Amino acid sequence: MSLHQRFALLGLLACGALPATAQEVTLKVHHMWTPNANAPQKIIKPWCERIAAESNNRMKCQIYPSMQLGGTPAQLYDQARDGVADIVYTLPGYTPGRFPIMEVFELPFMTAGAEAGSRAAWTFYTRHATKEFGAVKPLLFNIHEEGYLHTRDTPVHKMEDLRGLKVRAPTRFATKLLTRLGATPVGMPLPSLPEAVSKGVVDGFLLAWEVIPSVKLQEMVKYHIETPAERPSLYTNVFVMAMNPARYAGLPDDLKAIIDRNSGMELSAHAGRVWDEAKEPSRNTAIARGNTFHTLPTTEIDRWIAAAADLQDEYVDNMNKAGLPGPAMLQDARALIAQHGAAQ
Repeated sequence: MSLHQRFALLGLLACGALPATAQEVTLKVHHMWTPNANAPQKIIKPWCERIAAESNNRMKCQIYPSMQLGGTPAQLYDQARDGVADIVYTLPGYTPGRFPIMEVFELPFMTAGAEAGSRAAWTFYTRHATKEFGAVKPLLFNIHEEGYLHTRDTPVHKMEDLRGLKVRAPTRFATKLLTRLGATPVGMPLPSLPEAVSKGVVDGFLLAWEVIPSVKLQEMVKYHIETPAERPSLYTNVFVMAMNPARYAGLPDDLKAIIDRNSGMELSAHAGRVWDEAKEPSRNTAIARGNTFHTLPTTEIDRWIAAAADLQDEYVDNMNKAGLPGPAMLQDARALIAQHGAAQ
């Protein structure tokens, strides 16, 4: 290398004008879970390890658990939109009514199984909800495994047993479901729930098994009310892992390609499997404590389904009022859930 070339290279180093292929990137990843929870351990961390390996460590993550960058879980989506974080993992349902299209997967008695539902959710997003999430770049959509009812002091064997009980509801449609069943719904994000249960602010909560051990809720309740395995789930939540679009747009093409290869349908399906696989070991923590389990009989669950039947009509009406094909969208979601469930 000539003296002139050496000075030219030093000049490039000094002004940061090296070719884009040499760029190193650290992505700030923000979420609400404790570091030991399933989502950060089995979805976020492996994803970060993959993009680091495929980029020869030119693209890495700095993970901020437990809302360490500030704000509330309900603000995570806007943190990705605004660039406070580069990537977030959150629940659109924490801002009720803001993302109504994807709420079809949060309708009561709609889904059965997290992997199939997550594959369906990603496909549905690509067909119907890209504008709804246009302020960010979604990397995955997933749902969790079947959601159940857990109560502190009161066993629930029939709908009438819910009267007067204050029950935490995680989504807008879960709130409506509880109202129709006679309970008093109380909305709150997961991080607030353990204290609310321990202080008796709520008598119980709707929640999937996966997350319960990470916040030790199995130690705070006595009763677990489940639905028959052959019936659709009582409720579920939709999750999104989303990236700031400007951060993505500013990446070199080869790093964009790595993000793209590790996003979408298969990442969504993987997230669903993580929730499905966590169900049994998480449930076993409550068995080990000697908690009481009750599966609602088919005749009783039919009463609950009938009580909530109008919520599917409400979803369709909401879509129609927005100028969207509500009946076709509901039918498409059902068909996708059935299609991906049959394929497993």
